[in-house]
Amino acid sequence: MNLLSTKFMNKDLIAELEWRGMLQDIMPGTREQLNKEMTTAYIGFDPTADSLHIGSLVPILLLMHLQKAGHRPVALVGGATGMVGDPSMKSEERNLLDEATLQKNVEGIKRQLMQFLDFDTQKANAALMVNNYDWFKDISFIAFLRDVGKHITVNYMMAKDSVRKRIEGDTGISYTEFAYQLMQGYDFYWLYKNLGVKLQMGGSDQWGNITTGTELVRRMTNGAGEAFAFTCKLITKADGGKFGKTEKGNVWLDPNRTSPYQFYQFWLNAADDDASKWIRIFTFLEKDTIESLESEHLLAPHNRILQKKLAEEVTTLVHGKDAFEFAVKASEILFGNATAETLLMLNEDQLLQVLDGIPTHPLGLSKLEAGYDIVNALADAGIFPSKGEARKMVQGGGVQINKQKVSGIDYNIHSEQLMHGKYLLVQRGKKNYHLIIAE
Repeated sequence: MNLLSTKFMNKDLIAELEWRGMLQDIMPGTREQLNKEMTTAYIGFDPTADSLHIGSLVPILLLMHLQKAGHRPVALVGGATGMVGDPSMKSEERNLLDEATLQKNVEGIKRQLMQFLDFDTQKANAALMVNNYDWFKDISFIAFLRDVGKHITVNYMMAKDSVRKRIEGDTGISYTEFAYQLMQGYDFYWLYKNLGVKLQMGGSDQWGNITTGTELVRRMTNGAGEAFAFTCKLITKADGGKFGKTEKGNVWLDPNRTSPYQFYQFWLNAADDDASKWIRIFTFLEKDTIESLESEHLLAPHNRILQKKLAEEVTTLVHGKDAFEFAVKASEILFGNATAETLLMLNEDQLLQVLDGIPTHPLGLSKLEAGYDIVNALADAGIFPSKGEARKMVQGGGVQINKQKVSGIDYNIHSEQLMHGKYLLVQRGKKNYHLIIAE
């Protein structure tokens, strides 16, 4: 079935976003416009890297909700504005990217956006992707000042929070970044004029830039143009930490930057308050389903029902069902009751993803080839501070090698046990893991 039937679906997009806790600011008349007719709307993506991160999932989901409600989404990749830099929520000017790096980033983002939106041109509300470099590259500086700049006063631009905070701060703001909101505003006008775009969406930090766009549409059409806007709340964490950040940095959508296993673990480790909020924002589960999950979660919080469902939905959305199923099996290796067969099933890259962050210990390969008694091996590798402690733990049945319990102190480790020719997983007690690397 097409996303859009021959008759406009008229699903109340704003009501959907409201109950999910996604709506922040909205321009008067926006709801009425969306309920009146199929509306073409856009969101801009800044190509500062060749992959989006999970903070970018919110605008992606806005476009997906828009398309599911029968409207037409446009994803704009800022090949031109990316050369300038948005001062919103920034305390200092960022480094400008060279054109080759920028083009690489644009292509990477385009590939990612393709997996979330329906670009089937047979459908009336088929998604569209554009790059603002395509229209900015032929505009001269003089023409831009004459045809665009004259419509917006400096007073208007300086009143925006993103600009005012930088002017009042220690670093100030360059003319380059000051002009960003005018360039973003012109994007809206160009899309309005050429593609019939009437709505811009984005994060709440973009409200100033977005409203400059609606104002520019109105002024450059002598008041005849109608343009609308709404923003989504910025995502926060219950503990005050920055959303989407781990000890390793951003949680990326690119599996080569953040593995599907690590991606899954991020959502699985969400605090209860965060899981309750995020499952509304980052999944398409219906309200009744979410409320039922919350009720079930309250009865047994230790089972982490909300977190498991959240992690399942988001990992499947971004990486697919196979990656989700692998992440579940991989999680069982360290946090569940996985068997040796599950561990041996992993290729080397997957194994290192799962064991990333646990202590590693070198051990001589020649000793393993000859057979290395367990007590000496554990002590020599530094997993236990002494042979006495190693012996005591082995005798108590508290040591496993590659998810198999060590039978006694007469147990020997052999090179044949090495996974991928060089790895041994040692489990000391219930949750204390170490990785021996044969050298």
